[in-house]
Amino acid sequence: MSDPSTFWLTATNIGLGLVVVICCGAVAFGMMQELAARRRKRAEMNALDRELAGLTAGFQDGHAFHIPGLGVTMADGGEQLGKKDER
Repeated sequence: MSDPSTFWLTATNIGLGLVVVICCGAVAFGMMQELAARRRKRAEMNALDRELAGLTAGFQDGHAFHIPGLGVTMADGGEQLGKKDER
């Protein structure tokens, strides 16, 4: 290491090696965050699917929903139930 050009070449190589290690760490950290976000999103969607399945389990065909102000509503239009007696 008595030659100054060898010293600076070695110092530059060490510096570039550190930059590469830091960049690889940043990419790995970003990938881990992305995978964790996808896992959280998948868990939320599964919970939503379970909640929706529980909601529609009370109905026979899964298309009818009872809304107190509207009566029975159906996504496909359905068939009319008939007229109610208005008093």
